[in-house]
Amino acid sequence: MPYETFALERWMTTWELDVDCDIAESGILPLSLDDIYALVPSRKGVALERALHGTSLGYSEARGSIDLRTALAATYARATPDDILVTTGAIEANFLLFNTLLAPGDHVVAVSPAYQQLHSVPRALGAEVDLWSVIQDNGFAYDLDDLRALVRDDTKLIVINTPHNPTGAMLDSAQLAEVVAIAERVGAWVLSDEAYRWLEHSGGEKLPAPLHDSYERAISVGTLSKPFGLPGLRIGWFAANAEIASKAWGIRDYVSLSPAKMSDIIAQVVIEEREHILPRNATIIADNLVTANAFFERNADIVSWQAPRAGLLAMMRYSADIPSMDLANKLAAEARVMLAPGSTFGIEHHLRIGVGQRQDIFAEGLRRTERVLRSL
Repeated sequence: MPYETFALERWMTTWELDVDCDIAESGILPLSLDDIYALVPSRKGVALERALHGTSLGYSEARGSIDLRTALAATYARATPDDILVTTGAIEANFLLFNTLLAPGDHVVAVSPAYQQLHSVPRALGAEVDLWSVIQDNGFAYDLDDLRALVRDDTKLIVINTPHNPTGAMLDSAQLAEVVAIAERVGAWVLSDEAYRWLEHSGGEKLPAPLHDSYERAISVGTLSKPFGLPGLRIGWFAANAEIASKAWGIRDYVSLSPAKMSDIIAQVVIEEREHILPRNATIIADNLVTANAFFERNADIVSWQAPRAGLLAMMRYSADIPSMDLANKLAAEARVMLAPGSTFGIEHHLRIGVGQRQDIFAEGLRRTERVLRSL
């Protein structure tokens, strides 16, 4: 089956280099190398700079270096370096896992709406995909009864994402335990897209432990892009077991071969020193939530949202009688503001907003958005 056009990525590519205020961005404000040097302990910063300048630019270890896989494994309760495969972003991790786990005719239950890859790749592989919607009458939330109704005795894979892209819906520890119980009953795998791991809000909700810690058939996918602001490194990974990691590695030989060597070196330091890097997120998120809440209160007659409790994303509902694609294009072309059209996620009359942008850019983007919405 052919792959469906990736609607969100095609739309973002159209505008992302031409706008002033990207407030649809799904990750935290990107770091520079100088930022990393300043945030980590000075001895680590000096050692990293020397390593980057002195390293030959040859191929890296295909699975990710043993040092990086060891550092990543240590962030899970029950993972070894052989259980980890380092990938070219979380998007490659998901792609490899679908190709490793699924065959034509397999049954998949996947969260919806979602980053389109989580539906389109299983469909392209010939799987039967049923969608577990987080759209409820009173907003966005996971309903475990809906999942129970969708899972069959022959379900091969359940795909979840929490905190959720694009709505911000979350599964707490008790709900995740229920997901595990549902999967165990039929022997299903669970692919847990944990791109927003470590992105907690100051005074907000604590995120549950990675699902890989609690179920032998749970696979946790991670990335440096969202919580660390390092999408340019193109480093993701998954924690599964040695057999799945080895099979996915075999497929990866045909795709990207290995992570970038320089990215691997930086990633190791970032993971090991994350307690010095992650606190910057709290200030950015807190400031932008204050700005966003003021915007939604001031414009309650025309827009609303369900503020994220963790992670970075939410959906802005608007009252104007205009399709979300047309409105998003209008904002980008006329106001140079990027807010992603809800139609690319299958949610009309909504725009995706992210609270990880630089504070002044975020505030200006909302000011321009307000002017456009008022003009409608």
